[in-house]
Amino acid sequence: MKIICIVGARPNFMKIAPIMDAIKRHNQSSTSTIKYTLVHTGQHYDEKMSKLFFDDLGIPKPDLDLEVGSASHAAQTAEIMKKFEKVCLSEKPTHILVVGDVNSTIACALVASKLNIRIIHVEAGLRSFDRSMPEEINRILTDAISDMLFITEKSAEDNLRREGVSEDKIFFVGNVMIDTLLKHKEQARKSNILNVLNLEQQNYAIITLHRPSNVDDPIMLKEITDALKEISLKIPLLFPVHPRTKNSIEKLDGDFNENITFCDPLGYFDFLKVMSNARFMLTDSGGIQEETTVLGIPCLTIRDNTERPVTVSQGTNILVGTRKENIVQEAEDILKGNTRNSMIPEFWDGKAAERIVEILAPSLKEAS
Repeated sequence: MKIICIVGARPNFMKIAPIMDAIKRHNQSSTSTIKYTLVHTGQHYDEKMSKLFFDDLGIPKPDLDLEVGSASHAAQTAEIMKKFEKVCLSEKPTHILVVGDVNSTIACALVASKLNIRIIHVEAGLRSFDRSMPEEINRILTDAISDMLFITEKSAEDNLRREGVSEDKIFFVGNVMIDTLLKHKEQARKSNILNVLNLEQQNYAIITLHRPSNVDDPIMLKEITDALKEISLKIPLLFPVHPRTKNSIEKLDGDFNENITFCDPLGYFDFLKVMSNARFMLTDSGGIQEETTVLGIPCLTIRDNTERPVTVSQGTNILVGTRKENIVQEAEDILKGNTRNSMIPEFWDGKAAERIVEILAPSLKEAS
């Protein structure tokens, strides 16, 4: 038996790290070891977006780096497929394991499917029901060809069954991103980043923006940045700027007041520290909706939909859309102390990766 684990973009690193740890623990305590290879597609190649997270999370150096780099969706996906096919033909795995919904996820799954290699998809079944999102297409297609689908919330099971996925392929295990957060929460507290950035606990909010629909359209981006400018008159804002967002903001040529602090993307520990101590978050990221729910930090999601509905129904997440008036109003409500009651979703307890490996181990043995 042999499994290839795949990472490609920053969110993948936080999801793969606990799985690698759980596999190692299994191999140390069991006579039935899981052979594995770690492949980095290189979809995110910037050191701040990639290497820094590998170092912080203690992920072993990848056995193979495909060094694909940035490109259009079509070009990037095709290049990953071409390079990953060679890896599969050389390594001859019985399974591949993909996480999340990035281009690396669907590209490697397609290659494996056509080579009759079994596919394990971690974080399966999430749906925004918005097919204008590239990630939604990646999710739907990956799930359709996967053999084992590990889900983070019960809505994912409903989605998969509605799409015709057999019940015996679906496993509710919890959220591996939360495994990573809970493991490193204490380490993050030691970070000195609040002093470095001159931030006072609970007296700032954080912004992250990266979705093409928000940052590539100048009219939409101006609407959002105008909202941020107004909010910053009432509370300081920290804005770790994603590379694509930085380029778009520079083209806007907008004036920002000194209450908005721009910085480069932060490492995992530093970002967890600033997020844990923020008054609230403004984001269009999927993972941050989950992390803020566990941390109990109010989250205003600058989107009209979410593929993680449990963060709204049980967590701290509020969908505020992209209109300036709505974004500002919800932020002002939080500043007035109007926050919602929340709870931590089922199985978001730091043990999702253990459950995955407990299920995988006998399956991999049968496939060997």
